[in-house]
Amino acid sequence: MYRKEIKVLDCTVRDGGLMNNWQFSDEFVKAVYDACVASGVDYMEVGYKSSEKAFDRKEVGAMKFCDDKDLRRIFGDNNTNLKLSAMADIGRIEPDDIAPKSESLLDMIRVACYVHQVDKAVWLAEHCMDKGYEVTINLMAVSTVMERDLNEALEDVNKSKVPIFYLVDSFGSMYCEQIELLVNKYRERLPGKTLGVHMHNNMQLAFSNTITGIINNCNMLDATLLGIGRGAGNCPLEILMAFLKNPKYKLRPIFDVIQKQLIPLQKEIDWGYHIPYLITGALNQHPRSAMKWMDSDNKNDFVSFFEQFLDHEDL
Repeated sequence: MYRKEIKVLDCTVRDGGLMNNWQFSDEFVKAVYDACVASGVDYMEVGYKSSEKAFDRKEVGAMKFCDDKDLRRIFGDNNTNLKLSAMADIGRIEPDDIAPKSESLLDMIRVACYVHQVDKAVWLAEHCMDKGYEVTINLMAVSTVMERDLNEALEDVNKSKVPIFYLVDSFGSMYCEQIELLVNKYRERLPGKTLGVHMHNNMQLAFSNTITGIINNCNMLDATLLGIGRGAGNCPLEILMAFLKNPKYKLRPIFDVIQKQLIPLQKEIDWGYHIPYLITGALNQHPRSAMKWMDSDNKNDFVSFFEQFLDHEDL
């Protein structure tokens, strides 16, 4: 059995780009797109909408900006059932950087924010709705948010027109019991809104936490090919699609693009579960220190990395 309301969003290029500054070739991005189309994926998040004032094009690839000319060069007119999405970070985008939907190949804008930015996220999301886009709000780092602050943020979102709200385990630190607790809180305080989940894999729980979201009626599910994403990565798309048992989702195109594109990419980019990411996840810490360690010559010296945290109260 399957739940027809469930939508799968592939964020291979957007989240995976955090590991190589979105320096993907057009051929790679098009291959991921073709696989998403052929496999029946509902949305593909192709990158970020970012301000030219915030990032240097000499340092980041085209999918950090998702200009329409670049999207049309790669995807043509996208005359398919696949919808295209981009993420907008509060503080890194200007409202005028987002063209009306009638002038864009994008279908959805996902607004990412921290809890103190929720009011700005609601404004930007509704601004995008007025321009014709589907929208979501993705509240990041919820594992660090105090309950009072979270309740106030949810009250603001509940009053808004924004139809979709995401539970995001930014640090890969949460267990299924926490996911269930938060999903139930979101549902209670956001009646009538669709909930989504975006999980990271620091403790090898991204897939199981996504299943917990499914069991608790989250219907927007994020995943990436071979789990590529920041640090430990995300819920693997291929595992999720196999689990969903929906006949509209086809696995062969997914296996094909993994074989031809993701496996070779692993020789250039080092992502996925690794002990330093486990340590930051278990401690509910941002993975930036683990990512820096993984880029050093000491990447396999787990003990030295661990010893940096020995005075942490949770150890």
